[in-house]
Amino acid sequence: MSSPWSDARILMVGGAGFVGSNLSTRLLKEGVKKIVIIDNFLSSEPENIPKSSKVVLWEGSIADDKILEKVEDEYDYIFHLATYHGNQSSIHDPLADHENNLLTTLKLFDHVRDFKRTRKVVYSGAGCAVAKKTYDEAEATVEDAPISLEMDSPYSISKIVGEFYAVYFHKQHGLPTVRARFQNVYGPGEVLGAGKWRGTPATVWRNVTPTFIYRALKGQALLLENGGLASRDFIYVEDIVLGLMLCALRGEPGDVYNLASGVGTSIKSLAQRINALTGNKTPPQVMPKRDWDRSGNRFGSTEKARAKLGFAASTSLEAGLKQTIEWTRSQMDFIEQTMDKHRSFMSTP
Repeated sequence: MSSPWSDARILMVGGAGFVGSNLSTRLLKEGVKKIVIIDNFLSSEPENIPKSSKVVLWEGSIADDKILEKVEDEYDYIFHLATYHGNQSSIHDPLADHENNLLTTLKLFDHVRDFKRTRKVVYSGAGCAVAKKTYDEAEATVEDAPISLEMDSPYSISKIVGEFYAVYFHKQHGLPTVRARFQNVYGPGEVLGAGKWRGTPATVWRNVTPTFIYRALKGQALLLENGGLASRDFIYVEDIVLGLMLCALRGEPGDVYNLASGVGTSIKSLAQRINALTGNKTPPQVMPKRDWDRSGNRFGSTEKARAKLGFAASTSLEAGLKQTIEWTRSQMDFIEQTMDKHRSFMSTP
Protein backbone atom coordinates (compact mmCIF):
# COMPACT_ATOMS: atom_id res chain seq x y z
CA MET A 1 0.00 0.00 0.00
CA SER A 2 1.41 3.39 -0.98
CA SER A 3 1.84 6.11 1.60
CA PRO A 4 -0.58 9.06 1.52
CA TRP A 5 2.58 11.18 1.54
CA SER A 6 4.02 9.72 -1.64
CA ASP A 7 5.24 12.50 -3.95
CA ALA A 8 3.89 15.24 -1.65
CA ARG A 9 5.59 18.63 -1.61
CA ILE A 10 6.12 20.02 1.88
CA LEU A 11 6.94 23.49 3.18
CA MET A 12 8.25 23.43 6.73
CA VAL A 13 8.71 26.78 8.45
CA GLY A 14 11.07 26.34 11.39
CA GLY A 15 11.99 22.94 10.01
CA ALA A 16 15.53 22.83 11.41
CA GLY A 17 14.25 22.76 14.97
CA PHE A 18 13.79 19.84 17.32
CA VAL A 19 10.30 18.85 16.14
CA GLY A 20 10.84 19.85 12.52
CA SER A 21 13.95 17.72 12.10
CA ASN A 22 12.14 14.67 13.46
CA LEU A 23 9.13 15.38 11.25
CA SER A 24 11.34 15.76 8.17
CA THR A 25 13.04 12.45 8.87
CA ARG A 26 9.68 10.67 9.14
CA LEU A 27 8.26 12.30 6.00
CA LEU A 28 11.31 11.28 3.99
CA LYS A 29 10.67 7.68 5.01
CA GLU A 30 7.07 8.12 3.85
CA GLY A 31 8.25 9.00 0.35
CA VAL A 32 7.61 12.73 0.03
CA LYS A 33 8.88 14.33 -3.15
CA LYS A 34 10.34 17.48 -1.67
CA ILE A 35 10.74 19.31 1.65
CA VAL A 36 11.59 23.00 1.67
CA ILE A 37 12.83 24.09 5.09
CA ILE A 38 12.83 27.74 6.10
CA ASP A 39 14.85 28.48 9.24
CA ASN A 40 16.97 31.34 10.57
CA PHE A 41 18.76 29.10 13.12
CA LEU A 42 17.79 31.35 16.00
CA SER A 43 17.16 28.29 18.18
CA SER A 44 18.36 25.43 15.98
CA GLU A 45 21.44 24.10 14.21
CA PRO A 46 22.07 23.15 10.55
CA GLU A 47 23.22 19.71 11.70
CA ASN A 48 19.62 18.92 12.66
CA ILE A 49 18.48 18.90 9.04
CA PRO A 50 18.33 15.42 7.46
CA LYS A 51 20.81 14.92 4.65
CA SER A 52 18.78 14.19 1.54
CA SER A 53 18.57 15.44 -2.03
CA LYS A 54 14.86 15.92 -1.39
CA VAL A 55 15.51 18.54 1.31
CA VAL A 56 16.09 22.18 0.36
CA LEU A 57 17.09 24.82 2.91
CA TRP A 58 16.24 28.51 2.66
CA GLU A 59 18.11 30.18 5.47
CA GLY A 60 16.23 33.12 6.95
CA SER A 61 12.97 34.07 8.61
CA ILE A 62 9.58 33.66 6.98
CA ALA A 63 8.95 37.23 8.17
CA ASP A 64 11.68 38.40 5.76
CA ASP A 65 9.97 39.52 2.54
CA LYS A 66 12.84 38.19 0.42
CA ILE A 67 12.23 34.72 1.82
CA LEU A 68 8.45 35.03 1.73
CA GLU A 69 8.42 36.01 -1.94
CA LYS A 70 10.08 32.70 -2.80
CA VAL A 71 7.12 30.75 -1.42
CA GLU A 72 4.87 29.87 -4.35
CA ASP A 73 1.68 27.83 -4.64
CA GLU A 74 3.37 24.47 -5.10
CA TYR A 75 3.03 22.78 -1.70
CA ASP A 76 0.56 20.11 -0.69
CA TYR A 77 1.11 20.69 3.02
CA ILE A 78 2.61 23.53 5.05
CA PHE A 79 3.82 22.96 8.61
CA HIS A 80 4.36 26.18 10.60
CA LEU A 81 6.69 25.19 13.44
CA ALA A 82 8.72 28.38 13.80
CA THR A 83 8.67 29.87 17.27
CA TYR A 84 10.65 32.10 19.60
CA HIS A 85 11.94 29.62 22.13
CA GLY A 86 10.46 30.06 24.75
CA ASN A 87 8.80 31.68 27.82
CA GLN A 88 11.88 33.13 29.52
CA SER A 89 13.40 34.42 26.28
CA SER A 90 10.11 36.13 25.45
CA ILE A 91 9.96 37.79 28.87
CA HIS A 92 13.51 39.05 28.39
CA ASP A 93 12.80 40.41 24.89
CA PRO A 94 9.09 40.66 24.02
CA LEU A 95 9.84 42.53 20.79
CA ALA A 96 11.99 39.67 19.54
CA ASP A 97 9.20 37.29 20.52
CA HIS A 98 6.73 39.35 18.48
CA GLU A 99 9.01 39.38 15.45
CA ASN A 100 9.85 35.68 15.53
CA ASN A 101 6.74 34.15 17.09
CA LEU A 102 3.78 36.20 15.84
CA LEU A 103 4.80 38.30 12.86
CA THR A 104 6.03 35.08 11.24
CA THR A 105 2.56 33.59 11.60
CA LEU A 106 0.66 36.61 10.28
CA LYS A 107 2.93 37.12 7.28
CA LEU A 108 2.88 33.43 6.36
CA PHE A 109 -0.92 33.14 6.57
CA ASP A 110 -1.45 36.36 4.64
CA HIS A 111 0.96 35.26 1.90
CA VAL A 112 -0.54 31.80 1.36
CA ARG A 113 -4.21 32.70 1.91
CA ASP A 114 -5.15 32.34 -1.76
CA PHE A 115 -3.06 29.26 -2.53
CA LYS A 116 -5.05 26.60 -4.41
CA ARG A 117 -2.82 23.56 -4.16
CA THR A 118 -2.28 23.54 -0.41
CA ARG A 119 -4.48 20.99 1.36
CA LYS A 120 -3.62 21.92 4.95
CA VAL A 121 -1.60 24.49 6.86
CA VAL A 122 -0.73 22.99 10.25
CA TYR A 123 0.04 25.52 12.98
CA SER A 124 1.89 24.50 16.14
CA GLY A 125 0.04 25.94 19.13
CA ALA A 126 0.93 25.77 22.81
CA GLY A 127 -1.03 24.00 25.52
CA CYS A 128 0.31 26.43 28.14
CA ALA A 129 -1.64 29.26 26.52
CA VAL A 130 -5.02 27.71 27.32
CA ALA A 131 -4.41 25.60 30.43
CA LYS A 132 -5.90 26.77 33.70
CA LYS A 133 -3.39 28.41 36.02
CA THR A 134 -3.66 26.30 39.15
CA TYR A 135 -1.65 24.38 41.73
CA ASP A 136 -4.75 22.46 42.74
CA GLU A 137 -5.51 19.07 41.23
CA ALA A 138 -5.54 19.51 37.46
CA GLU A 139 -8.33 18.53 35.11
CA ALA A 140 -7.62 17.61 31.50
CA THR A 141 -7.54 20.76 29.38
CA VAL A 142 -9.98 20.37 26.50
CA GLU A 143 -9.64 22.10 23.16
CA ASP A 144 -12.49 24.54 23.78
CA ALA A 145 -11.41 25.48 27.31
CA PRO A 146 -11.97 29.15 28.25
CA ILE A 147 -9.01 31.38 27.39
CA SER A 148 -7.85 33.81 30.04
CA LEU A 149 -6.53 37.29 29.29
CA GLU A 150 -3.87 36.74 31.98
CA MET A 151 -0.86 35.10 30.33
CA ASP A 152 2.45 34.19 31.94
CA SER A 153 4.64 35.39 29.07
CA PRO A 154 4.73 37.09 25.67
CA TYR A 155 5.38 33.60 24.28
CA SER A 156 1.96 32.42 25.48
CA ILE A 157 0.35 35.57 24.11
CA SER A 158 1.98 35.08 20.71
CA LYS A 159 1.00 31.43 20.48
CA ILE A 160 -2.67 32.03 21.27
CA VAL A 161 -2.89 35.05 18.97
CA GLY A 162 -1.40 32.79 16.30
CA GLU A 163 -4.40 30.55 16.84
CA PHE A 164 -6.71 33.55 16.49
CA TYR A 165 -5.12 34.30 13.13
CA ALA A 166 -5.45 30.65 12.06
CA VAL A 167 -9.19 30.80 12.74
CA TYR A 168 -9.55 34.22 11.11
CA PHE A 169 -7.76 33.29 7.88
CA HIS A 170 -9.81 30.11 7.63
CA LYS A 171 -13.12 31.90 8.06
CA GLN A 172 -12.26 34.98 6.01
CA HIS A 173 -10.21 33.45 3.21
CA GLY A 174 -10.83 29.71 3.36
CA LEU A 175 -7.23 28.96 4.29
CA PRO A 176 -7.27 25.31 5.47
CA THR A 177 -5.56 25.87 8.80
CA VAL A 178 -5.43 23.14 11.45
CA ARG A 179 -4.11 23.93 14.91
CA ALA A 180 -2.00 21.30 16.67
CA ARG A 181 -1.78 22.22 20.33
CA PHE A 182 1.49 20.91 21.78
CA GLN A 183 2.12 19.80 25.33
CA ASN A 184 5.70 19.38 26.70
CA VAL A 185 7.57 17.65 23.90
CA TYR A 186 10.83 15.81 24.62
CA GLY A 187 13.03 13.31 22.88
CA PRO A 188 16.09 12.84 20.65
CA GLY A 189 17.13 15.87 18.67
CA GLU A 190 16.60 18.59 21.29
CA VAL A 191 20.06 20.14 21.58
CA LEU A 192 20.98 22.24 24.59
CA GLY A 193 22.39 25.59 23.49
CA ALA A 194 21.17 25.25 19.90
CA GLY A 195 21.04 28.51 17.98
CA LYS A 196 22.03 32.05 18.90
CA TRP A 197 22.27 33.72 22.30
CA ARG A 198 18.85 35.13 23.23
CA GLY A 199 19.70 36.98 26.39
CA THR A 200 19.08 34.51 29.22
CA PRO A 201 20.49 31.18 30.47
CA ALA A 202 17.33 29.59 28.99
CA THR A 203 19.16 29.88 25.66
CA VAL A 204 21.32 27.01 26.87
CA TRP A 205 19.15 25.10 29.29
CA ARG A 206 15.91 25.22 27.30
CA ASN A 207 13.30 22.66 28.38
CA VAL A 208 13.29 20.67 31.59
CA THR A 209 13.78 17.16 30.17
CA PRO A 210 17.00 17.68 28.17
CA THR A 211 18.37 19.86 30.97
CA PHE A 212 17.71 17.19 33.58
CA ILE A 213 19.16 14.44 31.41
CA TYR A 214 22.35 16.40 30.70
CA ARG A 215 22.87 17.27 34.36
CA ALA A 216 22.13 13.72 35.47
CA LEU A 217 24.64 12.25 33.00
CA LYS A 218 27.20 14.70 34.39
CA GLY A 219 26.42 13.65 37.97
CA GLN A 220 25.07 17.10 38.82
CA ALA A 221 22.11 18.07 40.99
CA LEU A 222 18.81 18.49 39.17
CA LEU A 223 17.36 21.89 40.09
CA LEU A 224 13.76 21.70 41.31
CA GLU A 225 12.12 25.10 41.05
CA ASN A 226 9.44 25.42 43.73
CA GLY A 227 10.42 21.94 44.88
CA GLY A 228 9.30 20.36 41.61
CA LEU A 229 5.63 20.57 42.61
CA ALA A 230 4.38 21.58 39.18
CA SER A 231 3.23 18.91 36.76
CA ARG A 232 3.29 18.75 32.96
CA ASP A 233 2.06 16.53 30.16
CA PHE A 234 5.20 15.03 28.62
CA ILE A 235 4.86 13.66 25.10
CA TYR A 236 7.57 11.94 23.09
CA VAL A 237 8.66 13.62 19.88
CA GLU A 238 7.81 10.66 17.63
CA ASP A 239 4.25 10.84 18.95
CA ILE A 240 4.12 14.57 18.19
CA VAL A 241 5.35 13.84 14.66
CA LEU A 242 2.57 11.32 14.14
CA GLY A 243 0.04 13.79 15.53
CA LEU A 244 1.20 16.52 13.16
CA MET A 245 0.90 14.20 10.20
CA LEU A 246 -2.60 13.15 11.23
CA CYS A 247 -3.57 16.82 11.65
CA ALA A 248 -2.47 17.35 8.05
CA LEU A 249 -4.25 14.28 6.68
CA ARG A 250 -7.42 14.17 8.80
CA GLY A 251 -7.74 17.46 10.63
CA GLU A 252 -10.80 19.56 9.92
CA PRO A 253 -9.84 22.99 8.53
CA GLY A 254 -10.41 25.66 11.15
CA ASP A 255 -10.29 23.18 14.03
CA VAL A 256 -7.84 22.46 16.86
CA TYR A 257 -6.52 19.23 18.38
CA ASN A 258 -4.47 18.51 21.50
CA LEU A 259 -1.35 16.47 20.89
CA ALA A 260 -1.01 15.14 24.41
CA SER A 261 -0.22 12.04 26.42
CA GLY A 262 -3.10 12.77 28.78
CA VAL A 263 -0.88 12.09 31.80
CA GLY A 264 0.34 14.70 34.27
CA THR A 265 3.81 14.08 35.72
CA SER A 266 5.33 16.24 38.44
CA ILE A 267 8.74 17.78 37.82
CA LYS A 268 9.94 16.11 41.01
CA SER A 269 8.84 12.72 39.72
CA LEU A 270 10.52 13.41 36.37
CA ALA A 271 13.78 14.19 38.18
CA GLN A 272 13.55 10.99 40.21
CA ARG A 273 12.99 8.88 37.09
CA ILE A 274 15.86 10.47 35.20
CA ASN A 275 18.24 10.09 38.14
CA ALA A 276 17.27 6.43 38.44
CA LEU A 277 17.69 5.74 34.72
CA THR A 278 21.08 7.49 34.55
CA GLY A 279 22.40 6.25 37.88
CA ASN A 280 22.88 9.81 39.13
CA LYS A 281 23.49 9.69 42.89
CA THR A 282 23.54 13.46 43.45
CA PRO A 283 20.28 14.47 45.15
CA PRO A 284 18.10 17.16 43.55
CA GLN A 285 18.43 20.74 44.77
CA VAL A 286 15.31 22.70 45.72
CA MET A 287 15.15 26.16 44.15
CA PRO A 288 12.77 29.12 44.56
CA LYS A 289 9.62 29.36 42.50
CA ARG A 290 9.92 31.20 39.18
CA ASP A 291 8.20 34.51 39.82
CA TRP A 292 6.55 34.63 36.38
CA ASP A 293 5.21 31.09 36.27
CA ARG A 294 1.68 30.59 37.59
CA SER A 295 1.02 27.47 35.56
CA GLY A 296 1.18 24.81 38.23
CA ASN A 297 -0.47 21.56 37.21
CA ARG A 298 -1.75 20.75 33.76
CA PHE A 299 -2.28 18.01 31.21
CA GLY A 300 -4.16 17.82 27.93
CA SER A 301 -7.33 15.96 27.09
CA THR A 302 -6.79 13.23 24.49
CA GLU A 303 -10.43 12.49 23.65
CA LYS A 304 -10.96 14.73 20.63
CA ALA A 305 -7.69 13.84 18.87
CA ARG A 306 -8.40 10.16 19.43
CA ALA A 307 -11.95 10.39 18.10
CA LYS A 308 -11.37 12.73 15.17
CA LEU A 309 -7.79 11.98 14.10
CA GLY A 310 -7.24 8.46 15.39
CA PHE A 311 -4.28 9.82 17.34
CA ALA A 312 -3.00 8.43 20.63
CA ALA A 313 0.47 8.79 22.09
CA SER A 314 2.01 5.33 22.30
CA THR A 315 5.39 5.95 23.95
CA SER A 316 5.46 5.68 27.73
CA LEU A 317 7.48 8.23 29.66
CA GLU A 318 9.83 5.48 30.83
CA ALA A 319 10.52 4.26 27.29
CA GLY A 320 10.84 7.77 25.91
CA LEU A 321 13.29 8.83 28.61
CA LYS A 322 15.45 5.76 28.01
CA GLN A 323 15.69 6.55 24.30
CA THR A 324 16.39 10.22 24.96
CA ILE A 325 19.11 9.39 27.48
CA GLU A 326 20.83 7.06 25.00
CA TRP A 327 20.63 9.68 22.25
CA THR A 328 22.07 12.32 24.60
CA ARG A 329 24.98 10.05 25.50
CA SER A 330 25.73 9.48 21.81
CA GLN A 331 25.56 13.21 20.99
CA MET A 332 27.32 14.61 24.05
CA ASP A 333 30.26 16.06 22.12
CA PHE A 334 27.94 17.96 19.78
CA ILE A 335 25.78 19.16 22.67
CA GLU A 336 28.87 20.42 24.50
CA GLN A 337 29.94 22.33 21.38
CA THR A 338 26.59 24.10 21.07
CA MET A 339 26.61 24.99 24.77
CA ASP A 340 30.20 26.27 24.59
CA LYS A 341 29.16 28.94 22.06
CA HIS A 342 27.37 30.75 24.90
CA ARG A 343 29.91 30.40 27.72
CA SER A 344 31.06 34.00 27.44
CA PHE A 345 27.49 35.20 28.03
CA MET A 346 26.72 32.92 30.93
CA SER A 347 27.07 34.08 34.51
CA THR A 348 26.87 30.49 35.77
CA PRO A 349 28.68 27.38 34.49
